Amino acid sequence: MLAAPFCAGIRGDFGAEIIKVEIPGGGDPFRRFGPMTETGASLNWLNEARNKKSITLDLRKPAGAALLKRLVADCDILVENFRAGTRKRWGLGFDVLKAVKPDLILVRISAYG
Repeated sequence: MLAAPFCAGIRGDFGAEIIKVEIPGGGDPFRRFGPMTETGASLNWLNEARNKKSITLDLRKPAGAALLKRLVADCDILVENFRAGTRKRWGLGFDVLKAVKPDLILVRISAYG
């Protein structure tokens, strides 16, 4: 839950444009984790979300997957921390994304192997 956002955040600290994809409805659960501030966001979220733009996409649906492919076409690096096989089940395996962006770098982080 935190490894990929932390990794992307560091890239943002060095000037990379970061687009964070969140689930529709409630967004990233980390938004509500920890002490809340007057802004309505938690202190943890304000730190984790720094230097990022956020959008919501349901990657399980064709429209969400199609929009992610459009974003991938214009990006250099995709950082994710889904469980193994999740993107592939959604039709967004590395082979599919590599076809959209041949020089795509995929950083896959798993906290538990």
